[in-house]
Amino acid sequence: MAILSDYEEEDHKKPSSSAASAKKPFNAALDPSDPLGFLEKVFEFVAKESDLFKSDSLVADVNAVVRMVKDKVEAEENKRKERKVEGGKVEKKIKEVEAPLPPKKEEIMEEKGSGSKAEEEKGPRAPNKGNGLDMDKYSWGQSLQEVNISVPFPPGTKSRFITCEIKKNHLKVGLKGQPPVIDGELYQPVKVDDCFWSLEDQKSISILLTKHNQMEWWKYLVKGEPEIDTQKVEPENSKLSDLDPETRSTVEKMMFDQRQKQMGLPTSDEMQKQEILKKFMAEHPEMDFSRAKIS
Repeated sequence: MAILSDYEEEDHKKPSSSAASAKKPFNAALDPSDPLGFLEKVFEFVAKESDLFKSDSLVADVNAVVRMVKDKVEAEENKRKERKVEGGKVEKKIKEVEAPLPPKKEEIMEEKGSGSKAEEEKGPRAPNKGNGLDMDKYSWGQSLQEVNISVPFPPGTKSRFITCEIKKNHLKVGLKGQPPVIDGELYQPVKVDDCFWSLEDQKSISILLTKHNQMEWWKYLVKGEPEIDTQKVEPENSKLSDLDPETRSTVEKMMFDQRQKQMGLPTSDEMQKQEILKKFMAEHPEMDFSRAKIS
């Protein structure tokens, strides 16, 4: 009985093979210059400590694990590269925004005080041959009684495609379904019943506006346009004979006054006032006119 008891005690204290193997540590260090050697030790350890190598699909399973790890590493590397590229773009964009733009040639000229051309463009312009102005998309001219406008359109344009709305103080011209070429408030009112437009050779339209005030030159066609210098307007002499005596007299007076102003001489009204003053002075010699001025 004593012998049996001792045997059973020794058998009870003896560890099982599975318990001993579970406690066996894996001792291997990764050498970056020989990663396959490290993997070989890993597989040997797994083969001894598990039943993995008894599987018929071992090679396929190992390949799948390798592929999965490889894909994961490549994905992380791509993300890292993308973050780096994106960071570079952002940094470049920030530098572009922060960096001051080089001054333009026009700005340099303006800083040097050479903005005379720009100042001239802001002021009244010299009229064209028709006493109006040539714009980018149309041109206009005038006489004292009328305003003539020419608007070019693509060849083959039909009248039904054209929009032309003439109101007392407003003009709108263009092609249907497109932004208007002209759309604005006129310089002065017109006689709507005496205005009309016509299509010329299916490539342009001519518009005639009859002025309500036929004793004044227009400085522009519609509000917002550059103004013309009305003192440089030159009516055709050949047309003066077609005017009625009152209008012709007014035109001749305007032309005379313009020439006088250009030469720095008194206008017809100023000359008339001077004559009246001289006559009054002659009739009243007892009065002191040394401080008299003509306004």
